[in-house]
Amino acid sequence: MREWRGYCERCGDKPFSHTMSRFNTQLICGPCEKKEREHPDYQRAADAELAAVKRGNYNFPGVGKPKDL
Repeated sequence: MREWRGYCERCGDKPFSHTMSRFNTQLICGPCEKKEREHPDYQRAADAELAAVKRGNYNFPGVGKPKDL
């Protein structure tokens, strides 16, 4: 697990909580996560991550962040 450095790696905000992106390994804030969930490719990214974990890959790098996020 990567260390949280206190800022969103996507927008630079300094939130109280964070999560990891489904598209890549960026640690992101709640508003950035909300934007991800609304993206049309979100379910594909989530499904790819789940499939990787089921295969035993706990370090899945993601499918890549779409340019429009």
